[in-house]
Amino acid sequence: MTLSTSSLLLELFVEELPPKALKKLGDAFAGVLFEQLKAQGLCTADSQLTAYASPRRLAAHITAVHSQAADKPVSQKLMPVAVGLDAAGQATPALLKKLQALGADASAVAGLKRAQDGKAEALFYDSLVTGANLAEGLQKALLDAIAKLPIPKVMSYQLESDCELPGWSSVSFVRPAHGLVALHGSQVVNVQALGLRSGNRTQGHRFEAAVSPVVILDADSYAATLEKDGAVIASFDQRRAEIVRQLQAAAAQVGQGARPIEDDALLDEVTALVERPNVLVCQFEPEFLQVPQECLILTMKANQKYFPLLNAAGKLTHQFLVVSNISPADASAVVGGNERVVRPRLADAKFFFDQDRKKTLESRVEGLAKVVYHNKLGTQSERMARVCAMAKAIGQQLGGAEQARQAELAARLAKTDLLTDMVGEFPELQGIMGNYYARHDGLGEDIANAISDHYCPRFAGDHLPANAVGVAVALADKLETLVGMFGIGNLPSGDKDPFALRRHALGVVRLLIEKQLPLQLDALLHMAVPVFGDKIQDPRAALSAFIYDRLSGNLREQGYSAQEVDAVLALHPQRLADVAQRLAAVRAFAALPQAPALAAANKRIGNILKKADGAVDPHVSEVLLQEDAEKALYLAMGQILPQADAQFAAGDHTQSLQTLAALREPVDAFFDGVMVNAEQLDLRLNRLGLLSALHQAMNRVADLSRLAS
Repeated sequence: MTLSTSSLLLELFVEELPPKALKKLGDAFAGVLFEQLKAQGLCTADSQLTAYASPRRLAAHITAVHSQAADKPVSQKLMPVAVGLDAAGQATPALLKKLQALGADASAVAGLKRAQDGKAEALFYDSLVTGANLAEGLQKALLDAIAKLPIPKVMSYQLESDCELPGWSSVSFVRPAHGLVALHGSQVVNVQALGLRSGNRTQGHRFEAAVSPVVILDADSYAATLEKDGAVIASFDQRRAEIVRQLQAAAAQVGQGARPIEDDALLDEVTALVERPNVLVCQFEPEFLQVPQECLILTMKANQKYFPLLNAAGKLTHQFLVVSNISPADASAVVGGNERVVRPRLADAKFFFDQDRKKTLESRVEGLAKVVYHNKLGTQSERMARVCAMAKAIGQQLGGAEQARQAELAARLAKTDLLTDMVGEFPELQGIMGNYYARHDGLGEDIANAISDHYCPRFAGDHLPANAVGVAVALADKLETLVGMFGIGNLPSGDKDPFALRRHALGVVRLLIEKQLPLQLDALLHMAVPVFGDKIQDPRAALSAFIYDRLSGNLREQGYSAQEVDAVLALHPQRLADVAQRLAAVRAFAALPQAPALAAANKRIGNILKKADGAVDPHVSEVLLQEDAEKALYLAMGQILPQADAQFAAGDHTQSLQTLAALREPVDAFFDGVMVNAEQLDLRLNRLGLLSALHQAMNRVADLSRLAS
């Protein structure tokens, strides 16, 4: 092959790939290929990668690829000088044998280099290794890219041999592969994989390709040729953008402020299902709009991959958009077919909704006793009894007897929609349907919203319950899950968290902080544990640490520094609603010029108190103060601490810490002029008591020693 630098194109043509995995497969295939070629020196510093992924192909286009990598100088350690050369400086048989293995002979001995290797001097052989040619390098890269594809499950299929000996071979891949294209510029690069040999021919759209096969004349014309001759938009991102453009244009054509529902996961999946998108407007009978729109939207998205249209007010319309993979001159048959297909789905949803409303939620409560929640924690009925007890207690603390009654009722009914036909068909609607059925039963807005909101927040950034009853039930539900699972030792490990305990812990944190709840974490756990009886071991210590760990990670994601977070959470503040104020106070304090010295002093005080024998009494006898520096510190504390304490009690954490900053000079003077560990016992204990009182006052907002560098 003539040495040259051109663009490289590699395409693997297969049967329809799993749509939910297509984007990931395309990126992984192209990415590994690119990295392998770079590692072999076949790419330049300016090489650019473009990944392609369509329902029936994975491809990569890389610019500026060498036909052969540059030769590389290599220095190889042979052996210690004492082993390779005899006393006369002549090569030993061992050295000659080693050189022979490297393709050299005795004439290379004179050119060997000596260099220190540890304590001994060693011989090194410098040579020039020929760079990999593209065919060899691409073959290795292709096999590696295939091997590293993130395929959860492979298919095994038979492929007829294309060699002289007839027969069939067994191949394993995500889907049966039927073609392989490898072009460097306009030249075919000879590689093999999955029983296929490379060429310059591929297949286009199953029904609308202008020619078959599609011949790719050179690497740079791949995408354009495939679109022109094959009716395929090879780029996943371009195809997705085209679908978005057509969806918006079709919605504008409908008018009246119509807009397609926003769903990135659905958009990605549909992009992976079509090779050349064609968006069409369809409709269903308006009478179906009597069914809750969540049901209709879900069945259209999940079962049919349609895009429901919403009006300007965000309400579902009786029209929807279909992304077709064909573009006939007369699309009426395609439109009519999709309308016929969706009608039974919507009819089922209407039937479920009508049937479910014939029974009240209250009448379904007994049925929860037949649903197993966990073999160690009992049924859903037992679970909801625990949630009811917790919700009632939380409601009592937050709003008194009436809120406690409502929270208990909402908790009692919160899981009953799991027994409805609609939720049985669409589990994603749990809670949502409970809200509709509660309203139908005349239970009122607060109870209805609490039933749907008790799952919130379902994910990062999700909204919190809208009312106080929902907050009580949501908090109780999450605490029940956490306490129960920790109590039976069902803890998350690594990336495995089947009961979403990390999400539940973060939900507890968000509820306590964002709703500014006047509840203490340890008190909540203390309240939650007894309702399990003897089903669990006491998990409070481990669970408390787990919740603070989730809080720590969440705060760092919000932009607080590790030092700031550690300083505040080191005290395990019980009222998490105060954490934001404490962090703000710490940040303001750290900006003061006195902060570094006080943080260092605080750390020093903590170390001194740790080394003291037993607990230190923070009380101070004024008559035992001898040195001027300790008297000055005692006097300053008497003036400053009451003011700082009052500010702390009033919730002004920032001002409390800034008031304490005035202690810097007397604290510095104390450590410069006073021997804390005096030989006289009463003096030593009195000075330790002075430091203990100071330490307590300085660390009410945060552990300031964590700010010391």
